[in-house]
Amino acid sequence: MSQVEIKSREEIALMREAGRIVCEILDELEKAVAPGVTTWELDALSEKLIYQKGAKPAFKGYHGFPACLCASINHEVLHGIPSKRRKLQEGDLMKLDFGVVYRGFFGDSARTVPVGKVTPEAQALVNATREALNKGIQAMVVGNRIGDIGHAVQSYVEARGYSVVRDFTGHGIGRHLHEKPEVPNYGQPGSGMKLRPGMVLAVEPMVNQGTSDVMVLDDDWTAITVDNKLSAHFEHTVLITEGGPEILTRRGSG
Repeated sequence: MSQVEIKSREEIALMREAGRIVCEILDELEKAVAPGVTTWELDALSEKLIYQKGAKPAFKGYHGFPACLCASINHEVLHGIPSKRRKLQEGDLMKLDFGVVYRGFFGDSARTVPVGKVTPEAQALVNATREALNKGIQAMVVGNRIGDIGHAVQSYVEARGYSVVRDFTGHGIGRHLHEKPEVPNYGQPGSGMKLRPGMVLAVEPMVNQGTSDVMVLDDDWTAITVDNKLSAHFEHTVLITEGGPEILTRRGSG
């Protein structure tokens, strides 16, 4: 895509529906996360629910990705491929990254779910990453810039001793899963593209306990932390409005 799309009222209405479906399915997936459950079972549940709700998978077949759900565990940052061999264990951090297409428009969201009882350190990472997303969203006001979003995320994360992943970013979203602009989780205040009403952005902090460096495994998808320390990931699809940011992938959006 060569330029940033400003969504019309009709397009925004469809993106609200896409976001609602994403949220409802993620809610069901989160309930299903438990020790002994395989990531393949979570993916199968997501696919069943997608079609029940009249949508289509956003990820399956995207550049060859083989599943509806990106399922990443512990030191896996994102793009984990579901497998019948991967059973969740007590204390894991399960990252559910998920999207749908509804009547030609995409919704995209992610959340990190503790499996059973996790360590205080793991829970602190989850809490910090979730709040970093909130900080980024709070910066998504008309007149601010892309750099303000990244700075809000980065400054919150690094003040707590964590690092933000730089190799993967948030993105515009609409008729395509990934549109312009890129939305890094780091940046300088007042830098980058100005935020305008009608822009829809997927903002997604990926936060590591240790170094920000990641590597992609031989499956060409799964990204892991190079030091094997834990990573957490949260994401929302957000509409820029004159009245402030509207989260499209949250219950009761608006």
